[in-house]
This record gives sequence, C-alpha cells and structure tokens, in this order.
Amino acid sequence: MKSEICSPLRRTHAAVLLLAGVAAAVCLIHAEPAAGTGVVDRIVAVVNDDVITQHDVELALRPFLENIKAQGMSPDLQRQSIARLRREAVDSLIDAKLTEQEAKRHNITVSEEEIDQHIEQLKKTHRIGDEEIRAMLAGQGMSMAEYRQDIKGMIQRTKLVNREVRSRVVVTREEVTEYYEKNLAKYGGSRKYHLWNLFIRMPPNAAPEQREAAQAELQAALGDLRTGTSFEELVRRRAGGGEGVQGADLGFFSIEELTPRLREVVRLMKPGEVSPLVETEFGYQVLFVQQLQDAAGRPLAEVEAEITDTLYRERVDGRIKTWLSDLRRRSHIKVIEPK
Repeated sequence: MKSEICSPLRRTHAAVLLLAGVAAAVCLIHAEPAAGTGVVDRIVAVVNDDVITQHDVELALRPFLENIKAQGMSPDLQRQSIARLRREAVDSLIDAKLTEQEAKRHNITVSEEEIDQHIEQLKKTHRIGDEEIRAMLAGQGMSMAEYRQDIKGMIQRTKLVNREVRSRVVVTREEVTEYYEKNLAKYGGSRKYHLWNLFIRMPPNAAPEQREAAQAELQAALGDLRTGTSFEELVRRRAGGGEGVQGADLGFFSIEELTPRLREVVRLMKPGEVSPLVETEFGYQVLFVQQLQDAAGRPLAEVEAEITDTLYRERVDGRIKTWLSDLRRRSHIKVIEPK
C-alpha cells in the first residue's frame, strides 16, 4: 500500500513530468538530510531567478536509491545507474521549476477547498484514513503542512498544463475513424486483400544482367495498362504460363499472412492500385489490390471514446514536451557541474 501511495504523497515535481510521459518521475519530500549522511549543499542549477540545490537532488533520488541497492547490481553498474538517475533528476527538477514559475506568472491560484478535495480523493482511492496518511508522512520526515503545500503546487501546475496545453488539443471524428480503420485488428476486426499479381521467377544466384532483363520484361508486360487493359485481363492472358512473365489470381489474404516484404507494400495500397515492382527471394512481381474485405469486430461507436482518449493523450504528451522545450528556450538555465 505504501508504495502505491508514494506518488500521491510526494508529487511536488512529478505531476507535470508524468503528463509529459517522462519515464522516471521525480518524487520530492521535504525531510532534512539524515545526520551523518555527509550531504554538502551546493547550487546544482540556476533556473532564471531560482536555484536547484544538491539537497533537492538528493531528496529526489532517495526513493530510488534503495531500489537500486536491492537489485544486487555490481558496484560499477550501481554507480552508472545512480549517475543516470541523478542527471534525470536534475533535468526533471528544471522542468518542474519552470512550470512553477509559469504558474506564478499567470497568477494561477489553488484554494484550501481544492487541497481538501484532493486529499479526500486520495483517501477514498486507497481506502486509508487521516492517521495512516500522517504516519506515512512521518516516515518520510514530512509534516501535514508541507504535504498540503506539495499538493497545492501539484494542482497549480496541473492547472497550468490544462490551460496552456490540454485546452488547445482537439481530436476530430475524422481522425478517430481513420485510426479505427487502420487498427481493425486491435478491435477484434480483420481486413483481407484480394490480390492479383504478375511475376517472373528468378533464381537466387542470377547474374545482374539476368535481373535487369527480368525487370525490363515485367515492366513491358505492364505496358498494356496504359492503353486501358485491366490488370485482371493481363493476368488471365498469362495465367499458367511456363516461362517469362506469369500471372495469378491469388485470392484473399490478411496482412499477417503475407511475407514481411509484401506486407510493407500491401498495407499502404487501396483497391484498384498497382504496386511498384517488388523484389522477393523468388524473383520479381507486381501486385494489384482488387478489393478489400473488412470483417467487423467491435463497432466504431463502441470504441470511439477509447480511441479519442488514446489520440488525445498521445497529442497532449507531445504538446507538453514541445511546451517544456519552448519554456527552456525562453529561460536562463545553467547547470553547474561539480568540480
């Protein structure tokens, strides 16, 4: 239970980062460094008029260090993992500081009632009471006043992200429909392609001049398409031929039944389209999609909300990253490496 509640209890800087899809979110606590830890405070980064200290970074890393030590890594691997996490922590703290500054600049406020509602929702979700929350906070060296301040900052930054990013993201019905049609298999449906082909066999060890001649012969066979002859008619003329260019009505195939090379070509084709010349291990061929046959799975109406949410989250994640990058470009940021 404690690990599940860790994020809600220590989300000062993690909220915005989670929205941005950052894999290693930084959970901060306000405890003083334990006696004898030897943490010497220094400025790690300057973000406009604010600073990030070594103390901030150590507090951010503390929840993850125990996990690293418990994994039984070699000393070298431990050092590499901690160094990577430290870099990610500094980067995350910079983003959090920038969003905090933006929230203040836009005069985004949070009421005591909003903080109370957040805590009540936390208690309801995790089925805990006030005493359990206080005990967990005490274990992290954090007071209820500090925790409420944490929540205030988190809500403030979430409001900022909603205002600057989420409110500007729109997913249209056309985009939902397009996504559905491209991902029928995901929703229990299937699509089959009625394929025809013209082909010319070629041994794997064929000489370059043989390959060039075969390609030219196959391209010449397609010449009648320009005069109005259908692909189906070209195939019928050459069906069952023993040598040279041959043709076949291949029937219906799902995309998964094709070889990887043909899959790349066919998945982008529409009915009535002729593919470019395709080289395979058996020689050369040209494909024609006569029709598509879709088998219904879950109907669009049933999954529309799910698809909308998927597209919305993908778009929001991208916009947040872009927004944070823009904040960085407009800000004075200096990371101070240790000497």
